[in-house]
Amino acid sequence: MGLHIYDTRTRRTRPFEPLRPGHVGVYVCGPTVQSAPHVGHVRTAVAFDVLRRWFTASGLDVTFVQNVTDIDDKIIINANRAGESVWELATRQTRAFDDAYRALGVLPATIQPRATGHIPEMITLIARLVDVGCAYAGGGSVWFRVGRFAGYGELSNQRPDAMQASAEGEPGKADPRDFALWKGAKPGEPFWESPWGPGRPGWHIECSAMAGKYLGEIFDIHGGGLDLVFPHHENERAQSVCALDPGAVDPAGTDRAGTDRAGTDAARLSAAGGAAEMARYWMHVGLLTTGGTKMSKSLGNSFLVADALDEVRPQVLRYHLLGAHYRSSLEYSPEGLVESAAAHDRIETFVRNALDILGGPDEAAALAAETLETLKALDLRDVSGTDAVTGAGPVDVLTIASPAQAWCAFAAALDDDLAVSRALAALFGAVGCGNQVLSKTRSRELAGWVDVVRRMLAVLGLDPVGQWPAAGSELRPALTGVMEIVLDLRSAARARRDYAEADGIRTRLAAGGILVEDTPEGQRWHLA
Repeated sequence: MGLHIYDTRTRRTRPFEPLRPGHVGVYVCGPTVQSAPHVGHVRTAVAFDVLRRWFTASGLDVTFVQNVTDIDDKIIINANRAGESVWELATRQTRAFDDAYRALGVLPATIQPRATGHIPEMITLIARLVDVGCAYAGGGSVWFRVGRFAGYGELSNQRPDAMQASAEGEPGKADPRDFALWKGAKPGEPFWESPWGPGRPGWHIECSAMAGKYLGEIFDIHGGGLDLVFPHHENERAQSVCALDPGAVDPAGTDRAGTDRAGTDAARLSAAGGAAEMARYWMHVGLLTTGGTKMSKSLGNSFLVADALDEVRPQVLRYHLLGAHYRSSLEYSPEGLVESAAAHDRIETFVRNALDILGGPDEAAALAAETLETLKALDLRDVSGTDAVTGAGPVDVLTIASPAQAWCAFAAALDDDLAVSRALAALFGAVGCGNQVLSKTRSRELAGWVDVVRRMLAVLGLDPVGQWPAAGSELRPALTGVMEIVLDLRSAARARRDYAEADGIRTRLAAGGILVEDTPEGQRWHLA
């Protein structure tokens, strides 16, 4: 059926059609680097990483832009508390976010612009908004006139006259709903020169400026966490649409909250939000909760990524964050992590055992490529959701009988607004089938199953090959030789029915980080 995406603005799932054939432009609101990353931050990053990987697997070229907000009220406050400069704090925390993304296998952004590196672009955009009558100077700052944009509230599905006034109480604001594009300088704070006096940019203007610079005034997808829909993305959209299309500006709009505005009928709203739309699709990731409450630094219930990774492996944390549909809330709990660890271990154990039998990843891939059915099934340019061999319709995961069917079920799930839970069902269906042929005597079938499993895992960012811990290359041959001697001693103990000694050897190896499994193919070992 092709990829379908839920669009927050239209509140429906729509077929995805890129603006430019073969290319996708994605802008995701990145972190405000005020403090260390918590698990809620990386949930959003992991969700969009899967989207990006699926685009790439489907044969599309992706330009992925994720900004860094390195100037903000909270950054200034936290830097002052820590007795360091804004630049020191922002740089240190940016590195912490980069480390967290890297640990969880999130691909680095194609472009990672910093707000402070794009002040000229923001000033140019603000000047444009002043020229078209959507912004005004007051009290040393520049404000966006919410009453002049007929489509304001369309993204968040709110009526402008019913919205609460902004908490920004600086002088010079004509309407309580208006928001700052440029904030006048305050003593002791960083500032830049502008046509309206010294100051610094408001939060919302930075993303409009940077998205426009790197992806164009109209691009494919704008995304972020659900908590950004209002006010951040609503305000971004207002700025960008008014700057792009002066026809979206309502010159009869007032500057007083709660009064009627001309031209706000359904037809006008549709026109304002139509051709001039900055992003053709808006995607938002649901909240991570703890005890049913949103994970938030301000609420004191957030789990730092660094602390989480002291408890579980990065792959397990990533698997857990993929466990619910990206638009749903996801509960973060020790019990959930235990379940995720067990599920991930089942997948990893199959891949490890299969590759041990087949002689390694390269040998397995070569053997799989010799099977015509597997070649067709794993052609990532044909993910129509039908069986690549028979041409039949979408496959029920309960009836998967071939790698081709497994891949088609997986692809159909991801094409349905990234239904990862269904994709995981297809993955476990393939793992189950692969475990049934886990033998050298059925190596050709096994190669097909492990190959399709690894291709699925690559899309999910969970392929264990390359993620497994290993000794240094110069020590691996020596370790292998030592393990051959140890396993021979264990085999001898079992042969003379000294099971206590055999079990003791395995227990001591496990304590040292080496796991031994008894299989029909003999003993296998790997690092924990």
